[in-house]
Amino acid sequence: MFLNHNIILGSGSPRRSQLLEGLGLTFTVKTKPTDESFPPLLKASEIPLYLCEQKSIAFSKEELGNSILITADTIVWIDNEVLNKPADAAEAKAMLRKLSGKKHEVYTGVCLRQADVLEKFCVLTNVYFKELSDEEIDYYVSNYKPFDKAGAYGAQEWMGYIAIEKIEGSYFNVMGLPVMELWEKLKSNE
Repeated sequence: MFLNHNIILGSGSPRRSQLLEGLGLTFTVKTKPTDESFPPLLKASEIPLYLCEQKSIAFSKEELGNSILITADTIVWIDNEVLNKPADAAEAKAMLRKLSGKKHEVYTGVCLRQADVLEKFCVLTNVYFKELSDEEIDYYVSNYKPFDKAGAYGAQEWMGYIAIEKIEGSYFNVMGLPVMELWEKLKSNE
């Protein structure tokens, strides 16, 4: 492949690893504990851009060496409100009820960093959900425990199969990494 740098994925997400592997890239996974709170005035795309940068700057220049670090953060945005990862089953069910029968936005912010050079970008995907029954919501939360997913669902899981009526934009962005846009940024930085 044309990338001559070591790549570090600064995320423990198995979905992000799977998507990066799908690009045929060799990388290592390293994570740092990062505070995922953000200033309350931030809206929509500003939130994942802020958080992916915080995840990136948690790594020292010395730790990175000549490697390229990729960090990312994904949020669900609906009715001028962010839906992060649910704390428990009750919150997951409330989130899914909020998404039921409506369009929501999924934003993924990605940060590419090499030493002191940092570049960020954000990708938006519109997702339309059908009306969900309480039985469908209860089944999904009980069986799939989506507590590690923004908006309490994974597009690649049962809820995505039965709830998503239409997507405008990148499906992979909804999974947590806009791979086409990432590929283009990596190519342009060579």
